[in-house]
Amino acid sequence: MTVSSHRIAKRSESTEEPILTDSKTLNEVIECLVENFSIETQGICDQQTLFEILIKAASSGDSIENTAKLLKNVPIANDIRYHLNKINNFEELEAQINQSLKSRIPLGLKNGCLKIAIDLNLICYYGKPTLEELPYIYRSQAKSGTHSFYAYATLYVITRNKRVTLAVRGVRKLDTSVALITYFLAELESLKINVKKLYLDRGFFNTPVIRWLQALDIPFMMPAVKTGKKGGIKQFLKGKKSYKTTYTITRDEDDSVTFDLWIVCKYGKGKRKKHGVQYFAYVTYKITTNLDYIYQDYRKRFGIETSYRLKNICRIKTNNKNPVLRLLFVGISFLLVNIWVNLIWLRISRKRKGSRLIYRTLFTLKQMLAFLSQALQRKYQVVESIYLPSG
Repeated sequence: MTVSSHRIAKRSESTEEPILTDSKTLNEVIECLVENFSIETQGICDQQTLFEILIKAASSGDSIENTAKLLKNVPIANDIRYHLNKINNFEELEAQINQSLKSRIPLGLKNGCLKIAIDLNLICYYGKPTLEELPYIYRSQAKSGTHSFYAYATLYVITRNKRVTLAVRGVRKLDTSVALITYFLAELESLKINVKKLYLDRGFFNTPVIRWLQALDIPFMMPAVKTGKKGGIKQFLKGKKSYKTTYTITRDEDDSVTFDLWIVCKYGKGKRKKHGVQYFAYVTYKITTNLDYIYQDYRKRFGIETSYRLKNICRIKTNNKNPVLRLLFVGISFLLVNIWVNLIWLRISRKRKGSRLIYRTLFTLKQMLAFLSQALQRKYQVVESIYLPSG
């Protein structure tokens, strides 16, 4: 068989029609935004145009200001900001974001029993907050020169080929860890999802959280914060074998909680410049994982960290400190990742006996963002020349 005939044969094996195009991808995103968001607009800056500008900025990881400069036939940046500033209800926007996230999840997640992760994503805040910003400023350990952050708690599914964010909450200054968990459990209930296992970050390690989850009878695991010089968790970090024990935290006479504590020993062999015995302590409840496997099992939680990296690829850049606008931009970035995962599941796959055959490498997130960007550039055209103002 000649080279040319071999190519013809290869083409004949593939589908004649493309399974997905840049226009179809853009339509999927626009349809989702129109279904779930409502922004009051007027004049040439109608709602779809506004959504398309937001998508273009997100797909390029750019600002609204620069996006308006690059495209022809779009409203100027001041007009766009004027309409975006009409979005001023934090709680209403949060509900719209979560509804949109739930509307674009792969089939089979609803009515399931799933492994779930809850975590906080921090975005640095600099300067002195205004009275409008203050209720949404989260204080934490110093990072990049600040103790102040805009924090977004997320609810994430740890399931192969279906790793999506089910809900986002813009953390308020007065939110407690228990309040955040309760909020997300209510979001799960609306999808009729039960928790098979809950993975939490060490930031949730406190007495009220442990007691609350035990009372709800939810299997969970989280790292224990290694406190105390001689007592506390540090007293268990000894020996050369992994083991299980129990520990009681007592804050006051009538305020204590007892929990299972699993101590895992790992041996550093020069990886990441670590040598000798390393100890990992986990608080667990109703966990049936083998002690030798718990370290690898907890690492599945880092999928939520990956979701943050993906979100950052398509987050609109801004210097605006408006908490509502910030929430909108973060929500759109998580939504784009959800739509990408859902499109892979629905379009870039084939049904087969057993598990679904996924062609993930054919449609990366960057490919989807490139599709969105080029479809919008084709619609509005890109500025090709610059003129000096007259006079």
